[in-house]
Amino acid sequence: MAEVFIPAPLRSLTAGQTTVTVRGAATVAEAVELLESRFPGVRERIIVDGSLRPGLQVTVDGAIAAKGLRHAVTDASEIHFLPAIGGG
Repeated sequence: MAEVFIPAPLRSLTAGQTTVTVRGAATVAEAVELLESRFPGVRERIIVDGSLRPGLQVTVDGAIAAKGLRHAVTDASEIHFLPAIGGG
């Protein structure tokens, strides 16, 4: 099962879980849909107008997912959603 690491701003939707497993996703988008089926409201915090929400990045297996939501995943993947960090 793919392991999805949940960033702090989304943990209120996952009952505080820091990681969630999903099975059968072929893309990041499918993984998000599987999360949505278990944790309603997650999708709208990750996706806007069919793309990753501005200020959010996704990595798969330790590398930036260049294809974003279309990036391929397997049941052995680690998926991280990373909010942008601002500073000055």
